Amino acid sequence: MTGTVAVDVVCLGESMVTFVPSVPGRRLADAAAFDRGTGGAESNVACALARLGHAVRWISRVGADPFGDHLVTAVAAAGVDVSGVRRDPGRPTGVYFRTGAGEVAYYRAGSAAAAMDPGNVDRRDAWAGRVLHLSGITPALSQGCADLVHGLTAPGPGRPLVSFDVNHRPALWRSADPGRLAVLAARCDLVLVGEDEAGAAWGLPDADAVREALPGPAVLVVKQGARGATAYEGGADGVFVPAPDTPVVDLVGAGDAFAAGFLSATLRALPLRDRLARGHALAAAVIGVRGDSLAALGDEAWGRLRA
Repeated sequence: MTGTVAVDVVCLGESMVTFVPSVPGRRLADAAAFDRGTGGAESNVACALARLGHAVRWISRVGADPFGDHLVTAVAAAGVDVSGVRRDPGRPTGVYFRTGAGEVAYYRAGSAAAAMDPGNVDRRDAWAGRVLHLSGITPALSQGCADLVHGLTAPGPGRPLVSFDVNHRPALWRSADPGRLAVLAARCDLVLVGEDEAGAAWGLPDADAVREALPGPAVLVVKQGARGATAYEGGADGVFVPAPDTPVVDLVGAGDAFAAGFLSATLRALPLRDRLARGHALAAAVIGVRGDSLAALGDEAWGRLRA
């Protein structure tokens, strides 16, 4: 069991080592050299929140291998508490290769993180923050992971605000019903989902239809790509805030950055419009650089964001 000292946010989920061709525009088959980084929805959010001044803990499992060493070191360097990360000597750390053109090759089957389950992740640790942030990637990794997320989203004494980014990945749901994501989302307090994801996973055409299907979460955010995002709070009508017009270098990680911005503003009790604006600001920062997360930004860029 890890320490249960309270933090602002606990993020739970798999992170992987990423490899991107050193020469932009190269196909994976043609790339002779790669730049190494880290990628993972929940650890991306954790790193961004830590850089924004919040106390954050990341819970996961990685292999007892060099890639696991790199992940733990890189996430800790962003200011995240990694005391909740366990090393698995029998399973590897996941890796993946990608290009900026959407070509991706995953090597995550049988990973250490896929072995997470209610027996090796203590609920008291996951519930030790003001917020627990989860994503729909984790329950798709294994039955044990699905059981873990189901248990962590259950109501009970001491449960924090549970944030859930749907993060629908069709490749992970080929043999399962993505409707399970809606069941999990309905159990959470704050839900983020892309309008395109809701269409692909649940056949819902627009933001209002998503809210009608998910009336339970106190806050629902429907991201609408380059147009902006609509948020619903309580029984009120949706509030739309347009996204800034930003040159796109790399879209990967934009959703995680948006989630971090929105969560940071939520922790600071800002009005709904300001929460959406903070989400857009961080997402815009990420799509303007090459890399999976806000860790790709230098100190000067971070200074501008803080300002």
